Amino acid sequence: MKVMKFGGTSVGSVDSILSVKRIVESANEPVIVIVSALGGITDRLINTSKMAATGDPAYEGEFREIVFRHVEMIKEVVPAGERQVGLLRRIGELLNELKDIFQGVYLIKDLSSKTADTIVSYGERLSSVLVAELIEGAEWYDSRTFIKTEKKHNKDTLDVDLTNSLVKAAFQKIPKVALVPGFISSDKTTGNVTNLGRGGSDYTASIIAAALDANSLEIWTDVDGFMTADPRVISTAYTIAELSYVEATELCNFGAKVVYPPTIYPVYHKNIPILIKNTFNPDGVGTVIKQNVTSPECKAIKGISSINDTSLITVQGLGMVGVIGVNYRIFKALAKNGISVFLVSQASSENSTSIGVRNADADLACEVLNDEFAKEIEVGEISPILAERDLATVAIVGENMKHTPGIAGKLFGTLGRNGINVIACAQGASETNISFVVDSKSLRKSLNVIHDSFFLSEFQVLNLFICGVGTVGGSLVEQIRSQQQKLMVENGLKLHVVGIIDASKAIFSRQGFDLANFREELKDKGKESSLEAIREEVVGMNIFNSVFVDCTASPDIALLYKDFLQHNISVVAANKIAASSAYENYRELKTIARQRGVKFLFETNVGAGLPIINTINDLIHSGDKILKIEAVLSGTLNYIFNKISADIPFSRTIKMAQEERYSEPDPRIDLSGKDVVRKLVILAREAGYCIEQEDVETNLFVPTDFFDGSLDDFWKRVPSLDADFEARRQVLETEHKHWRFVAKLDNGKASVGLQEVGANHPFYGLEGSNNIILLTTERYKEYPMMIQGYGAGADVTAAGVFADIMSIANV
Repeated sequence: MKVMKFGGTSVGSVDSILSVKRIVESANEPVIVIVSALGGITDRLINTSKMAATGDPAYEGEFREIVFRHVEMIKEVVPAGERQVGLLRRIGELLNELKDIFQGVYLIKDLSSKTADTIVSYGERLSSVLVAELIEGAEWYDSRTFIKTEKKHNKDTLDVDLTNSLVKAAFQKIPKVALVPGFISSDKTTGNVTNLGRGGSDYTASIIAAALDANSLEIWTDVDGFMTADPRVISTAYTIAELSYVEATELCNFGAKVVYPPTIYPVYHKNIPILIKNTFNPDGVGTVIKQNVTSPECKAIKGISSINDTSLITVQGLGMVGVIGVNYRIFKALAKNGISVFLVSQASSENSTSIGVRNADADLACEVLNDEFAKEIEVGEISPILAERDLATVAIVGENMKHTPGIAGKLFGTLGRNGINVIACAQGASETNISFVVDSKSLRKSLNVIHDSFFLSEFQVLNLFICGVGTVGGSLVEQIRSQQQKLMVENGLKLHVVGIIDASKAIFSRQGFDLANFREELKDKGKESSLEAIREEVVGMNIFNSVFVDCTASPDIALLYKDFLQHNISVVAANKIAASSAYENYRELKTIARQRGVKFLFETNVGAGLPIINTINDLIHSGDKILKIEAVLSGTLNYIFNKISADIPFSRTIKMAQEERYSEPDPRIDLSGKDVVRKLVILAREAGYCIEQEDVETNLFVPTDFFDGSLDDFWKRVPSLDADFEARRQVLETEHKHWRFVAKLDNGKASVGLQEVGANHPFYGLEGSNNIILLTTERYKEYPMMIQGYGAGADVTAAGVFADIMSIANV
């Protein structure tokens, strides 16, 4: 024999109730079926009774809707004929009783708890009669005759012993199908109608299953089973195949509404498995709850649950330290007033005890505790007791957490790196549940980051905001698009672009974007991309594992980095402005990133995709010291001086560099050496030197007055330099030398300028737009370390930015 319970959604529509009929009639053993009221009817009964109690005549319209719902359901599922007529008559009698009660409430404008309990009982009484008639051979049982309650703390509580004996007596002979209304019960003394609380139909089923030693308890609902997290918040949440009784209880008590929490206890003692199934997907595997979990799945945590309805009340004061009985008084006072506490956190100093209660209980709890400790508060031993509201409680659950080191460390480290402040926490010695309290605004982010961090998600997710989709940014987006599938399959990493920003428009979405068509979407749906709008959207999304990627050269965008880092958003910058700005600003950004546990990466600021900054950092972190840096850092200038020849004059090489997109749109930026100065400043700082751009000695090869005026003026004047350059080039050629624009740092002194290098110099054979860097260190004195390769171009720069993103993901 097994017990099957069907919830309100399972009997809420014609299709679902017919599915219930098929499921029950296909059982190959005797079954006891427990049903809830038709979906939404209990709420409607409560609302109608409140309207009647306030003297609102519109209650009659609500009652007519209740009548219509049941009558129409009968006409749809029971064929016309004698059976339908008989069922309509029985349902009509119950509805007439209900009508009379509503009318009485309306006339006297009073709704006692006894009357309210009677009214809500009609939901299950109506549905159970309907389903009993629908299922072939079903016999109806009145649960009020064997589910008995008693008053405790002004609440109806199950009388376990009496109920068990009455259930056994009622089901001495079990028919093929027994149909029982769930939820409702009666007082053992007065016989008045009572109930087991919202969700109590699950409890009814569990009580009967335990009393009769059923083979199993099946709870049919509208989901496939317990899920790793709320799928409305976490799209990657999935069904858990197996849970232990302890794990299921922990999840139920913290907001997972699959099963009414008291349901598990009765069957746990009889070792009766619970199977959670979906009425709308009867072939689904579902979740099995049992004593010993045999699943090969060895993840530390099974699921995450939450209560977005938390108030934290803290009893604190130096007068509590060492005083015996303070906690006894706290919980005694709360228990006497029927206030349930679901979280307790106490400091070992005994200076404070924090308790978590539902928001609805917060005011009463404060009042009760302030009365209890009135004398201590008066003399200042304990502070006045207040409630901290608008909080949420999160619990991670799993029996595999037992004796597994590092779970709590990983949990709180992950939360901290994502800027989530933990207000209070609690863990029992059983190690199956770690609970913590956060601001309710951080709940979504908390759930997502935990789900991702503990590999409950299929993929680790990195949420990207890409600012600037020109040559470098556009290439980056394309590289991400082409690699997305491979990274998911091979590395379990999902790069999720949630924001795209250009000079005039921006789009943001938690769901992400189709990168194949992002330009069209940006054009059609983009909003103004002002600095304030960008900041509000990026920070306001409050999304976990987020990275802001700056592919612009904008000083204004660079000003946003500090705010982003302070909100635990990592920054990857191709933009050189921030890292080469005032030294104090550079240090502040690095310090904030370190303190907040996020990343501020700018590898592509120097050498595009070459691993220069990372190499310098690795040397320093391993105890080496950078003594000297010599480098050719401008791919544009190297291209110009490699192209200049008897056939190609100086002015033409500048134009070629612009046409090949090696130079900035205004090539004077490259010719001024400012870009190289910035790069040298960044390298010097990463090497441990405090240096400003003004400290760099600059030796230019183009007269300074050429940088004045418009770009058109420059193009008109620059050919006048060709003859001089050609004459110098001819001399250079006879000496077998090449020009190189060299950046140098030696003993803390920085300079940039045009140099002539001979055939024996490492810089002599540098081709095209390549970069080269020589690092002389305490370990690499005689033979400096050399890094060489492409130092310019959108693709290699984008690839370097991509590499920084991947380093944040630790892939």
